[in-house]
Amino acid sequence: MEIAYESHLLARVLLTVATLGYGLVTMKADFNATHATNPLWTPHARFHVVWQVLSYSGVGLIALGLIWIGGPMQTERLYLAGLLGVAMYGAFFAALFSRPVYGGLLYDDNGYPPFKAPVGPGKWDVNVTAFTLMTTFLVLGLIAI
Repeated sequence: MEIAYESHLLARVLLTVATLGYGLVTMKADFNATHATNPLWTPHARFHVVWQVLSYSGVGLIALGLIWIGGPMQTERLYLAGLLGVAMYGAFFAALFSRPVYGGLLYDDNGYPPFKAPVGPGKWDVNVTAFTLMTTFLVLGLIAI
């Protein structure tokens, strides 16, 4: 298997970071007592979060292959990997902004609480902060192609 290094290295690195954000970090964040094994969640909700995280991981593996395995149409494959990330992070922000429609909350009392903002007053949500950062890497990666 040929590894693609000769072009678009910055784009590959940035897209990789964004991909690891949804494909790997979500496993760490959600396979624990705050989500997948949370006794306060209904069994069906726990099923859905496990399915969701395993799907993200599978899509992430496909994206990493598109980013790093050599072959034809490298630029097009980078855009496709980036669009997979747009779908993942875009869905998060769609869920975030549509919370009033379905009564969603950013966190539960027994989940990851907001944290003190590093600058200024107020608190920041863990997911919004992390996904905003990862989306920034994703956008910069797409621009770098």
